[in-house]
Amino acid sequence: MARITVAKYNRMYIFSSYKSSFLALIIILTNEKFTREDKMQEKWTYRNYEIEEGLKPGSKTFRYFFKVLENGEKKCNYCVWIADNAIEKFDPSQEFDTVVSSQKTVWHEWVKKKIDEKDFRNRALKIEKQGQHEINLSEMSEHIRPD
Repeated sequence: MARITVAKYNRMYIFSSYKSSFLALIIILTNEKFTREDKMQEKWTYRNYEIEEGLKPGSKTFRYFFKVLENGEKKCNYCVWIADNAIEKFDPSQEFDTVVSSQKTVWHEWVKKKIDEKDFRNRALKIEKQGQHEINLSEMSEHIRPD
């Protein structure tokens, strides 16, 4: 018997032999990673809106999306973009999950403010080493989508 614990996903797998365990673990982790990255990770409500949020699936640069829905219909996207050269000011190890957990409250307030102002344009809060500014995503020639 081989027992493998995968701390990142809080899972333990038990296999009948070491030979089969390596291949099975790769398949399991690939499926779990796909499942985790395929959907927005959290949902919450503010006023009459449902907000789905999560990291952009498969992105190597920091992209965190907030999809705002009203009665199940998409109203807009807000997102936070952190430039590669600025990510270390939030976490020296540049772990995206750590950045999210440390900044989520601030970003929620930004989203709530946009909703209160009834600013339902697709907006990005772009954070760079020298500061941050908002971008109207609808005016960009290339769109980045959360899905």
